[in-house]
Amino acid sequence: MTSLEDPRVASLLDRLHAQSGAQNEALGQFFAQRIREEGALDWKNFDTRTEAFMADKFVALERDKAELCYQLCRALRATRVVECGTSYGVSTVYLAAAVRDNLRGSSGRGAVIATEHEPAKAKQARAHWAEAGLADLIELREGDLRETLKDVAAPVDFVLMDIWTPMARPALELLAPRLRPGALVVADNTAQFRQGYADYFAFVNDPRNGLRTLTLPYEGGLELTVRV
Repeated sequence: MTSLEDPRVASLLDRLHAQSGAQNEALGQFFAQRIREEGALDWKNFDTRTEAFMADKFVALERDKAELCYQLCRALRATRVVECGTSYGVSTVYLAAAVRDNLRGSSGRGAVIATEHEPAKAKQARAHWAEAGLADLIELREGDLRETLKDVAAPVDFVLMDIWTPMARPALELLAPRLRPGALVVADNTAQFRQGYADYFAFVNDPRNGLRTLTLPYEGGLELTVRV
């Protein structure tokens, strides 16, 4: 049995995905209203109105994308994982489950280094991980990831980038030197918010940075980048 099949994990994920999905209509209405009022939104810079609205929203990675991240981590035998943008900790459960399964039967150690800016979300995420029985594998770093990710030790096997687009490049700039050869970076919604990710793609596509990337045809686009 994998860790995702553990009844504690499975029931928690069912509940959290349902709660996240229930917010989708309100999210769509909010941004549609903003576009009607303003004509367009700057996806590279969110204003205080957007930040206030999003402060308590899940913005959780969809289940199919999260399952893919679990399987990629298993294939990599990943034991050091970084998540940029934890929110309520839904995708973190998948990452920690993969690390636990990769460590099974060995004496090695592993961790998911998670990041979150909102204190209330961080508190609830910790409660979710405890409920899943995975808290011992997760190190949550609260605050601005441009500071909290400065001292991540190499090698990093896998990175999940599920954060506001202005933070994506700064996070990758910090983490890229720590990626081992063959490490993967997954970034969400890179087709839907292509303009917002412009700086991120400029870094990824710079041959000096040793990365190669591909946009997968998931909803919104899912970027799969490898350290070559």
